[in-house]
Amino acid sequence: MAGKIRVLIVDDSATVRNALTEILNSDDEITVIGSAMDPFVAARRIQQECPDVITLDVEMPRMDGVTFLRKIMAQHPIPVVICSSLAGPGSETLLEALEAGAVEVIEKPRLDTRQGLLESRMRICDAVKAAARARPRRNGAGGAAGSTRRPVQEKLTADAVLPRATPRKSMAQTTEAVICIGASTGGTEALRVVLEALPASAPGIVVVQHMPENFTAAFAKRLNTLCAMEVKEAADGDSVLRGRVLIAPGSRHMLLQRSGARYYVSVKDGPLVSRHRPSVDVLFRSAAQYAGANAVGIIMTGMGDDGARGMQEMHEAGALTVAQDEATSVVFGMPKEAIQRGAVDRILPLEQLAAEIVRGRM
Repeated sequence: MAGKIRVLIVDDSATVRNALTEILNSDDEITVIGSAMDPFVAARRIQQECPDVITLDVEMPRMDGVTFLRKIMAQHPIPVVICSSLAGPGSETLLEALEAGAVEVIEKPRLDTRQGLLESRMRICDAVKAAARARPRRNGAGGAAGSTRRPVQEKLTADAVLPRATPRKSMAQTTEAVICIGASTGGTEALRVVLEALPASAPGIVVVQHMPENFTAAFAKRLNTLCAMEVKEAADGDSVLRGRVLIAPGSRHMLLQRSGARYYVSVKDGPLVSRHRPSVDVLFRSAAQYAGANAVGIIMTGMGDDGARGMQEMHEAGALTVAQDEATSVVFGMPKEAIQRGAVDRILPLEQLAAEIVRGRM
């Protein structure tokens, strides 16, 4: 156990507890120190041994997960990953969990197909590792998986979805800007801060935020009620317009495309790229190819290196590239990787990103 990330699983389903235990224990960097069927049992377990990370369901007997999360964040902040099967209307509850201090939201393990299991295993383990590196904030509120260890799936690049190509010369003929944003762990709240600060006249924005399928629609709807800009989950063929923000759907890649002077998005299936779908690398590569110097690339809080290669391509194509700084990032992984590649023009705190968009591309 020395040096391993110690995880406590809280879920009322024995099947899910067993599946998560086997998935997490299959990773050499993680060990499950226990499980609990409800928050009361979990509280007693935490008193005995404080975990590094908690995975938490939201629908449980005696006390719901969001209430328990608020108590944890108020009393003794521990990084919490929400692991839920809620979708559709229930996604609002997941948004409440993020606002209450959850580091990440992931779907419960998919055990129906081998590919589904492999992807679930990767996402769940990655989410726990990201949470272990996160800085949780204190708030003021009161056996189906099998135990066989599998090698990590090869990390594909954006080549798997969009081959690299030379940026198009004709792009210099337009001055219309496109803002491309990529984020992961901690990004939902960070995006809210940025988008709320932008005026309705801001340039068109396309966003890849790593999050589960069926969750992005509720996330976009929530942002739409808070922002002056229109915010919506992207659909294939949607135009990128001044005053509009398009959020990539969970489990689909989103690419920026161009027809004449019109920018639009293509939403498509495909393999995981940089261990993610949607992938920031895919969006940023497409922006380099179709928008070039007319684009702004912003890489925000998140673990891993998704977006670093794509930002380098945007930088080489003449785009303005910006990274969120370490002090305001929940996890300084993605921005750090882009900075180390020499792909970033400016490093700014979260609170200055909106002003940079307005100053640089209005």
